[in-house]
Amino acid sequence: MDRQAQIDFILDHYENPRHYGALADAAATATGVNPGCGDVVTVYLKADGDGRISDISFEGEGCTISQAGASIVTEMFTGKTVADVEATSAEAILDLMGREMAATRLKCVTLGLNTTKEAVRRLRSGGLGLLK
Repeated sequence: MDRQAQIDFILDHYENPRHYGALADAAATATGVNPGCGDVVTVYLKADGDGRISDISFEGEGCTISQAGASIVTEMFTGKTVADVEATSAEAILDLMGREMAATRLKCVTLGLNTTKEAVRRLRSGGLGLLK
């Protein structure tokens, strides 16, 4: 993607966030904060017995990069496994958002991913018997 396409991609996710809103029956939730610029993201997660994410959403407030990043992460992991979440690096999010656009804002870029990883950790440790 060229620079303008990256800007348009980020703005689209910020202005039209995917999977936005709380899941009332989430099996796990996690809230992540970036105190440096006041970003907050809460991720809600449901998974089936095979560890596949059956529903994921987020709520939050903060800068364009953090909120777009959370939207991108929810879209990226819908239907994937919790192992996919665990195996995803910050590099993948940087590549999606564009290194030139996001490299200097790494905490903002990765807030959604790191919060999703925490929700998966809570899901695994919750004794819910959902994940092997």
